[in-house]
Amino acid sequence: MSVIVVGGMIGLGKTSVAALIGQHLGSEVFYESVEENPILPLFYTATPEEIERNRYPFLLQLYFLDTRFKAIKQALRNRHNVLDRSIYEDWYFAKVNKTLGRMSDLEFQVYENLAANMMEELEELPKKAPDLMVYLKGSFDTVMHRIGLRGRSFEQDPALVDYYRVLWSGYDEWVSRHYGASDVLIVDMDVTDVVNRPEDAEMLLASIRDRLAQQSAVSTGV
Repeated sequence: MSVIVVGGMIGLGKTSVAALIGQHLGSEVFYESVEENPILPLFYTATPEEIERNRYPFLLQLYFLDTRFKAIKQALRNRHNVLDRSIYEDWYFAKVNKTLGRMSDLEFQVYENLAANMMEELEELPKKAPDLMVYLKGSFDTVMHRIGLRGRSFEQDPALVDYYRVLWSGYDEWVSRHYGASDVLIVDMDVTDVVNRPEDAEMLLASIRDRLAQQSAVSTGV
């Protein structure tokens, strides 16, 4: 049984990569809750005054924590599942919003306590963590280009550029210094296009197969 999470900055293609891996493995894909998320458009379009009054960042992080916890519990019980972002990555988004003053210290403390309780529950499952995170990284220019290409209206406001830049600037550090749930396969999305170049898709899948095979060999002592 292999559980794979696909992580990375907004816009870099997590959904496309997750779909590709899921099709290759013949597995279910747990997609990030976007279209049915009632808070996400409000988070992106609210003025600073509306954010202060309505606490959208805190509500959004709780919403994602809830939906991702449900997803990873299901994924860890079944064979060959893929998660389009996971519960582990949400902490980084919450931390950035706290740093930017969009979440208060108390809200962040409540979030961390709730997340810690959820992670304790995962420890009781037969499988406690993913096997691999496929981490999509890229330049800030690539991030902004791809956000523009996918055309979600609430993501296009020029006022969001500073927010995107802060998220992007610390992502690699979060992966290298704070993520420890699984092995990590880094994919350079500046030069990778799994949607329009079949050779890129096959190269990515081959890298995933190789990494999982290495893990299997280590676990069995081969």
